[in-house]
Amino acid sequence: MQLMRSRYSAYALGNLNYILATWHPETRPTLEALQSPPQTTWCQLEIIRCQRGSLRDQQGSVEFIASYKNRLGLIETLHERSRFVRENGHWLYIDGTIIS
Repeated sequence: MQLMRSRYSAYALGNLNYILATWHPETRPTLEALQSPPQTTWCQLEIIRCQRGSLRDQQGSVEFIASYKNRLGLIETLHERSRFVRENGHWLYIDGTIIS
């Protein structure tokens, strides 16, 4: 869950280098593909559920809802279930499934 929160903060602050550094190399996008529209303002993160992800686990998942203000000033949400894996003592984001 800590990695999920820190990645959300990195999105909110525009720290794309951190996001890329915490993304698993097999699924990591390019910097250009990662950039969101400049008018996006991230507003809130709500963690719905965490499964595994403790110090003894090698994988885990986090379901969350992130709200953001789009370029028109309207609030939208992203509901996702993210998968993580721990390699060499570090948690990495693998991918996510959008939940409608």
